[in-house]
Amino acid sequence: MKVVVITNEELKEELLAQGIGENADLHWQSEVKEIAGANCYIDLLFSHSPERINKLIELQPAILIVNSLENTLNELPAGFFRINGWNTFLKRNLVEAAGPAEERITVEDIFTCFNKTIEWTPDIAGFITARVVCTIINEAYFTLAEKVSTKEEIDTAMKLGTNYPYGPFEWAEKIGLQNVYTLLTKLSKTTSRYTPSSLLQKEALS
Repeated sequence: MKVVVITNEELKEELLAQGIGENADLHWQSEVKEIAGANCYIDLLFSHSPERINKLIELQPAILIVNSLENTLNELPAGFFRINGWNTFLKRNLVEAAGPAEERITVEDIFTCFNKTIEWTPDIAGFITARVVCTIINEAYFTLAEKVSTKEEIDTAMKLGTNYPYGPFEWAEKIGLQNVYTLLTKLSKTTSRYTPSSLLQKEALS
């Protein structure tokens, strides 16, 4: 199966954290370009813009998989799959995904190219892991605003106390604080517990 991945070097390294599977025919791009005979395009640099979406639609009937946490399948064209491809999350051997049931087995086969397993989740903004991590980051900002401790001390406490790979502020920097703020803002429209800290909002928009 010929798989085209639109990515940068950092996400490529994460995607290949478990190595390359047998018989993988992988092609790497930094922008969307058609490759003859491609069966699948994975857009890790996806932006939810009409221009980007139209470029991808032109590649069908190839399977289209996009890194989309904020926008659900209802907000994407028919036939798209979405995954959690935020920085740090692709290092895992499990990839959170949502998409049409009839092509799921094929998508599972595609990710064996990267020795990864698909974990099908409800089609909700943020999937599961990003919701949890963004909530932790938000709570850390509330704690910082109350001057309980410093960013460095909170990061250290979380890594030592919970064995997380990163402290919340380190994680926010790797993910991109703007991404965290955007997801929390969307989630807060239906659930108030996701309302972003005013300090997080200030830093994200500065």
